[in-house]
Amino acid sequence: MKQNYQLTMTACFVGYIVQAIVNNFAPLLFLTFQRSYGIPLEQITMLVTINFGVQLLVDLLSAAFVDRIGYKRTVILAQIFAAAGLVLLAVLPEVMRPFPGILTAVIIYAVGGGLCEVVLSPIVEACPTDNKEKAMSLLHSFYCWGHVGVVLLSTAFFALFGIENWRILAVVWAVIPAANTFLFSRAPVGSLIQEGERGMSFRELFTNKIFWVLMLLMAASGASEQAVSQWASTFAEQGLGVSKTIGDLAGPMAFAVMMGLSRLFYGKYGDRIHLDRFMIGSSVLCAASYLCISLSPLPFLGLVGCAVCGLSVGIMWPGSFSKGAAALPRGGTAMFALFALSGDLGCSGGPTVVGLVSGALGGNLKLGILAGIVFPLLVITGVVLCSGMTKKTRRGTTG
Repeated sequence: MKQNYQLTMTACFVGYIVQAIVNNFAPLLFLTFQRSYGIPLEQITMLVTINFGVQLLVDLLSAAFVDRIGYKRTVILAQIFAAAGLVLLAVLPEVMRPFPGILTAVIIYAVGGGLCEVVLSPIVEACPTDNKEKAMSLLHSFYCWGHVGVVLLSTAFFALFGIENWRILAVVWAVIPAANTFLFSRAPVGSLIQEGERGMSFRELFTNKIFWVLMLLMAASGASEQAVSQWASTFAEQGLGVSKTIGDLAGPMAFAVMMGLSRLFYGKYGDRIHLDRFMIGSSVLCAASYLCISLSPLPFLGLVGCAVCGLSVGIMWPGSFSKGAAALPRGGTAMFALFALSGDLGCSGGPTVVGLVSGALGGNLKLGILAGIVFPLLVITGVVLCSGMTKKTRRGTTG
């Protein structure tokens, strides 16, 4: 890779750290918001819904404008929105009514998070790397490391300086997207579509069978990941009898670390590993982890299953992006935006299915997780179908 594109890759890696900050910093402050501002828990939980709802809306709308203004302007705007939202999170609750102030800040940085999700993957895909699948897996590992860093460093800051000084930390976190704005302004940003060509329209995508298989693959990947991730803290607290703080470290943190290690492993050795086989093997391991969580009589083994699940789902999201870029090279921004939308729907739908099944069966969370085993099985189905359809298309082209 040319040296100047290394700067592009670095900025994209930092971009996924920015998205991790956007998604994971405010939830650490929910109890503080409740105590300091007297905000009801119902309104506080709405912040999560609004954050991801705005990102879904950005996923949906971005296909209409990203190509017009270009990847570079879009990704710079993403960093600006993220930085502004984090700064406003510290400022607005003090200058207006607290909940509307916090909500406004969340909406602003959620726009930045949504734009990051849409454009970072195609920017990396457009870089002249030797192995696209390796680069994509390495890129997505930085979300995991960002998640881990946000929780650990924020926890350390609160322990040293007191959680009442959270506004200072919000501004400190805002420095990262602000600095990344400068990196992206200096970095070259290519295009997936060659000069003289055009990306696939919505109509072309919607009438392409492989596209719908890939959409299924993205949704199943997101559901496989979040169906366990969202409940990992609960398993740690119930199974080990520890506090919520320790539960968060033993549950979601272990999940995120293992997921990051999986993506880092493929990012380093992916040129020696067949992507389809790795995704299928990971899906089988994911299904096994669901069985371990739901059927094991020992609580500790259930927690181990959560960590193994993190390891198994690491390749699913970036692998699905890579398969889409290879199967539909003219997919362009519209394809990546719709993939992000489908993946986010899976991320929200997976935990919902687990919760609904658990509730219907008397609050038995283990049976809810057991029902979620359908998600990794759908990933296997999607990989097999996509591979078969791609081979058939190539034979038809060469024939």
